[in-house]
Amino acid sequence: MNVNVMTHPLIQHKVTLMRSVETGSKDFRQLLDEITLLMGYEITRDLPLEDVDVQTPLVKMVGKRIAGKKLGIVPILRAGLGMVHGMLDLIPTAKVGHIGLYRDPETLKPVEYYCKLPSDIAERTFIVTDPMLATGGSASAAITLLKEKGAKHIQLMCLVAAPEGVEVVNKNHPDVTIFVAALDECLNEHGYILPGLGDAGDRIFGTK
Repeated sequence: MNVNVMTHPLIQHKVTLMRSVETGSKDFRQLLDEITLLMGYEITRDLPLEDVDVQTPLVKMVGKRIAGKKLGIVPILRAGLGMVHGMLDLIPTAKVGHIGLYRDPETLKPVEYYCKLPSDIAERTFIVTDPMLATGGSASAAITLLKEKGAKHIQLMCLVAAPEGVEVVNKNHPDVTIFVAALDECLNEHGYILPGLGDAGDRIFGTK
């Protein structure tokens, strides 16, 4: 499978805290921010660099800076919003688009209801964020929509994934690399990840 599972001890520790039913919304949001920031370091590892002259307080030197790479963050509403803050802490100049999808409770198929993206789509590398990769339908539909709008480079960033969801995204979008903090066992009969962490949107926003 084209999926990178991030096994850093801090990430694994924080994911375990998020799984607990005793973790409230405030701590859940904070942990999600922290994990997103940690994952962001790995996802941006291959950003191109260029040389730049720098005057330090003592001497002139040649340093490194990111070579003008344009990034975009696209959360899948609503739960994906919980990962935006951590990414913007890391990359404050990134543009943020939004894709609104919900999963039909009967068919489990994604239904689009909103899309707002930066104008220079073809020039950007997009990181699609969604805490849960369950059936893979919403993530795959969001990636398809981005491609239809002109996106050329896309990565998918999730907190917890089921093998079924990874398989769907891999099949429909083999060019998209998936980054996850945990690859769980399976989906239950209702399309929820096991062992998972419940409904991420409800736990982020304190709704039921």
